[in-house]
Amino acid sequence: MPVLRSSRVLGVLISILLGLILLVPGAFAITTDEFSVARPEGHVVDSADVLSRVSRSQIEGRLVELGNERLDARLITLRKLDYGVSLSNFGSSLIDRWSTNAGEKELPLLLMLIDAQTKQTVVLADTSLRSTLSDALLQSTGRTTLNKPVVGGERYQQASFDAIARLQVVLDGGDDPGPPIETFSAIKQTNIPSKEQTQNSNATLWVVVLMVVGTIVPMATWWVFSR
Repeated sequence: MPVLRSSRVLGVLISILLGLILLVPGAFAITTDEFSVARPEGHVVDSADVLSRVSRSQIEGRLVELGNERLDARLITLRKLDYGVSLSNFGSSLIDRWSTNAGEKELPLLLMLIDAQTKQTVVLADTSLRSTLSDALLQSTGRTTLNKPVVGGERYQQASFDAIARLQVVLDGGDDPGPPIETFSAIKQTNIPSKEQTQNSNATLWVVVLMVVGTIVPMATWWVFSR
């Protein structure tokens, strides 16, 4: 009986450790609950940490110019979404969260969102802006203008500049210029983690997890069978 009970305890401990290992990839998922109800002071929220400080500052300035006291333009980068949550649904929920308790002086929101893991991008706006920024314009800007530089080379800064410039023309009363013409440049952005850096980061995480498991399991086994 003691041996059987000890085996059961050991089995439970191993199951718990395996569960923790499986939960590691999802531990970095982000939800709208992680954002404060009040709008952040800055217009760039780089949750995915894909922009340099200089890039964030430059994009911040262009977003302020785009708003021009008529809307509140913001860029949000995300490292990973919860399973089953689309980027569009996340953006809509964030607009609702930041608009529910908005003060009278706060302007309608325009959000540009980038999922750094899947390279998906969307542009969403408050319903009060639809007379100026049509759904077709927002969808096209998100799927092409904002997306191509991200998918084509993780050029997050250029993607933001292109999307802002396109929307700026329309907000200033001009015709939609459409997606930018694709050009090839020998200059490569240096503020984005390389594939090797990302792999090293993931490898380090798993090494830590395996070290913890390799330490706890023998200790748990010794404790169970020594009783």
